[in-house]
Amino acid sequence: MISLNQIPKQPELILDFLKKNISLREICQKILHQIVINRAAAERGIQVTPEEIQGEADKIRRQKRLEKAADTLAWLKEEMLTADDWEAGICDRIRAEKLARHLFAKEAEKHFAQNRLDFEQVLLYQIVIPYEKLAQELFYQIEEEEISFYQAAHYYDLDQKRRYQCGYEGKLYRWNILPEISAAIFASTQGQIVGPIKTGLGYHIIKVEEFIDPQLTPELHEEIIMKMFDRWLEGEVNYLLHNQTNSDSELQSAT
Repeated sequence: MISLNQIPKQPELILDFLKKNISLREICQKILHQIVINRAAAERGIQVTPEEIQGEADKIRRQKRLEKAADTLAWLKEEMLTADDWEAGICDRIRAEKLARHLFAKEAEKHFAQNRLDFEQVLLYQIVIPYEKLAQELFYQIEEEEISFYQAAHYYDLDQKRRYQCGYEGKLYRWNILPEISAAIFASTQGQIVGPIKTGLGYHIIKVEEFIDPQLTPELHEEIIMKMFDRWLEGEVNYLLHNQTNSDSELQSAT
């Protein structure tokens, strides 16, 4: 097992490794995100309590089946972390989540209400075929019940996973569906076979299983909050970098 003492700690070696692996920008971006989050949380009086950290730590232990304290210590050693490192990371994640909800919990409800149609879901199956003639032939055979949709998907779909699942795609939001086929799907009726429709992926034959009315579930509410938070975070980082660039330029001009 690798120990922390075996890892070179010179900053220039770490920096060089990140550069060579084209990872430096990503790490810097994450650091800037954390700076923005910490500053915004402090300005709004958002704090993380020891009880919240403990609760999240207990949840992680259960997920990883770390039943004894010795198990947790062994896992931390394997991950090359101290208990303080682990708790600090948990604190950062909770702080970010609390800030996101503080900023966008109400905005997410408004966004859902104003864009309700975008949150319509459809449960569908599809077959993607590389050749137009074959796709058209299969479509007619399915329509005439010479072959079932599921058999056709199992034998002819381009995607191996979808072949195994006989074309099953699951529940999809409008935004998860290619624009070329989205309009045709949502203009169809339940149980209808749609296609073939050409996209960059091939020729799609689609079976619309069920339309699902949009509902603001706790999971969707959280998803909207985090999407809005991510956009806000990128904007704040860009603002921070822009101001820093201007400050550096002013300093150079002054000298």
